[in-house]
This record gives sequence, C-alpha cells and structure tokens, in this order.
Amino acid sequence: MAVEKDMNILIVDDYKTMLRIVTNLLRQLGFNNVSEALDGAEALTKLREDTEFGLIISDWNMEPMTGLQLLKEVRADENLKHTPFIMITAESKTENVIAAKEAGVNNYIVKPFNAETLRGKMSAVIGDF
Repeated sequence: MAVEKDMNILIVDDYKTMLRIVTNLLRQLGFNNVSEALDGAEALTKLREDTEFGLIISDWNMEPMTGLQLLKEVRADENLKHTPFIMITAESKTENVIAAKEAGVNNYIVKPFNAETLRGKMSAVIGDF
C-alpha cells in the first residue's frame, strides 16, 4: 500500500527545537502537512478537531501530560484509537519500551536519530514511501 505523502502528521514535544528538528526531517522525507503541539492536552485538542491525522509522533517526557498518557488517551478514544503512534525518547529503558508497547504504541525511536532512522520506523508503521 502506497503511503500518501500529503497525509497529516502531528508532532508532540514540549521542546520547540525538537519540534523543528522532526518537522525538518519529515520535510526531507517529503511530508509537508505537519502540525505541532507543545503538550499532550494541545495534541488531544488538535486530534479531536476536524483534521484527520495519519500519524502521531510524540515525545515521551513532557509536562503536564507525558507521551505515554497521551498514547493511552488516544487508544481509549473510539475515533482516534487506530491512529499510528510513534514514541520518541532519550531513554531506552526496557520498562519504558514495555509500558509503551502495552499501551499500544506502534513504534519507538531513541534520540538522537536521523532522517533514515525516522524513515525506517515510519515505514514499519505506515508502509513504504
């Protein structure tokens, strides 16, 4: 199945520099419909608006709502639960990976990463592009 490069992608991170980095990596990969949210609450608001997102890429460590809490909210929402979700973290603790998998994460990226790593993780989740 071919991936639509014009699909909407939501990036969630409370660190603006990281939002800019991920947005730029996605643009390098040909994705231009990128929305940003600075925390989980803002992300949920955007997700529950009219825009349909084909992918969520969220940081783990955020305040006041962590990426894991956001993931659980998304998976509990009937309209959002099938949205592919990739978690980004600076820590590769086994218990974090297990908690994210149990909550329904589709893939996991450990910082630092580059466009090729992002492409590989995204392809595993949404298909080749």
